[in-house]
Amino acid sequence: MAKPIHPFRIPDFRAYWLSRFTGTIAVSAMSIVIGWQVYTIARLTMGIKEAAFLLGMIGFSQFVPLFLLTPITGLVADSVDRRWIVRLTTMLLLVTAATLGYLTWADRLSLIALFGAAVAFGVSRAFAGPAYSALAPNLVPRDSLPTAIAVSSIAWQVGTIAGPSVGGILYAIHPDVAYATATVLFGIALAMIFLIGPVPQPPVQKDHRPLARIVEGFSYVRRNRLVLATITLDLFAVLLAGATALLPVYARDILHVGSQGLGILAAGMGIGAATTAIWFSVRPMTTNVGVKMLWAVVIFGLAILTFGVSRYFWLSLVALIVAGGADMVSVYVRQSLIQLHTPDAMRGRVSAVSQLTISASNELGEFESGLLASLLGPVGAVVVGGVGAITVTLIWARLFPELKAAKSFDQPENLAIPPQHGVAVP
Repeated sequence: MAKPIHPFRIPDFRAYWLSRFTGTIAVSAMSIVIGWQVYTIARLTMGIKEAAFLLGMIGFSQFVPLFLLTPITGLVADSVDRRWIVRLTTMLLLVTAATLGYLTWADRLSLIALFGAAVAFGVSRAFAGPAYSALAPNLVPRDSLPTAIAVSSIAWQVGTIAGPSVGGILYAIHPDVAYATATVLFGIALAMIFLIGPVPQPPVQKDHRPLARIVEGFSYVRRNRLVLATITLDLFAVLLAGATALLPVYARDILHVGSQGLGILAAGMGIGAATTAIWFSVRPMTTNVGVKMLWAVVIFGLAILTFGVSRYFWLSLVALIVAGGADMVSVYVRQSLIQLHTPDAMRGRVSAVSQLTISASNELGEFESGLLASLLGPVGAVVVGGVGAITVTLIWARLFPELKAAKSFDQPENLAIPPQHGVAVP
């Protein structure tokens, strides 16, 4: 059997990868700066618990538009040129970064502007997420897709390493410098997407009403218990154990390391995830994928628990690195199963469902962390989340035996996906 071609040998995929890489650096830099500015402004008039709640509301502000728009964004990704969806959403992010940069430079920044930027983030991600996910399989051969997922994850994870660190350092120099850098990076991301040539677009199913096609994406996930298990496990584990929203609290009031320390802490999970993704790009996972995902989520919960009780900066950083590596295993397995077990005509809608759960686990998880922190304090919120992630994994291992039965990414007969309304299943 011929060795699959490496995705980086394909020019369109290289442009796609570079766009995602630079865009992620910019988003990560903006996110850490926005969180720090919100917390700093809030602490002028509020206590730690109340300010932590506002950090959670930043995540909630991103989740609401994504939640409301997801039912249609997947359909859009299956009906409109996916390149143009990414181009337009990147333009929105570029304008948002430039606006915040100007307001910071003019000393007119407010909580309203910061929360408005969070809403713009949510709208952009709602449309760009399914389009990005559905676009990648159009750029590489099928047998190269697992490697493409790994190296695409590298772009995202390395971006999460560089972004917070760059954002924290540039903010320490001058806040508007961080936004100016983000604006330039979004410009590069936009230019790279324009370099991608025409890609196959699934034919529009004219015999389906739009509402029926939207529902079809959710039904497809519901009927495929293996995909359903991977999506929901990640949803509840990260929803409960999401600690990133509280990093400004830990950096300022618990570990006392300031904005530069915040940038390093925020990069911790990205370091672990990128290292794991690089490993998978060289040595793709081939055996016992379901069991490895279960163990990875348990390790993730333990690492978050350790971070929650730590009072040492080095230990907190190590815990976040381990959590990021474990989370990357879960991401790798989930994305590989979704992309390889979904026909191209439905990838946008299925990816939208997946993105909704990811956003629920991330942004809604930030809201949950902020709410719990306002009731239990930041340490109590993180500890409860870590224990919750481990508990959910044990429950899912019993509810979904399909996870333990998944030995590889190939589709075994007993896990075959039911056809949907005449759509051919690969």
